[in-house]
Amino acid sequence: MSANLRLLPWPGPAGQRSYLSTDDRDSPLSRLADEMEEVQLETGAELLGHAAKLLEDQKANAVELRFLSTRLCEALRDALSVAESRGGRLPEPDDDDAERDKLPTPASGASE
Repeated sequence: MSANLRLLPWPGPAGQRSYLSTDDRDSPLSRLADEMEEVQLETGAELLGHAAKLLEDQKANAVELRFLSTRLCEALRDALSVAESRGGRLPEPDDDDAERDKLPTPASGASE
């Protein structure tokens, strides 16, 4: 059995987190999870656009704003789950990467 567990973007039967154990990032279930993550992120981006418009509307009522808040919470929860899942699949840095990450970069304000 693989030690690589991938957090899936949908809950298990009892609402718990579900994981896929595979070394094959191109398996049918891995591809389905990738597609679902993309849909979740796209939905969140679209929702942000709707939110900006609704918040500009002085006539927006409490029911509309509550609905918006609920959907934004769902989208944020999905985005955090995607970030956790993808972060968990990043390769561990080797010693050279770790040393390079410690070096200051021009963007960090280091002087030469």
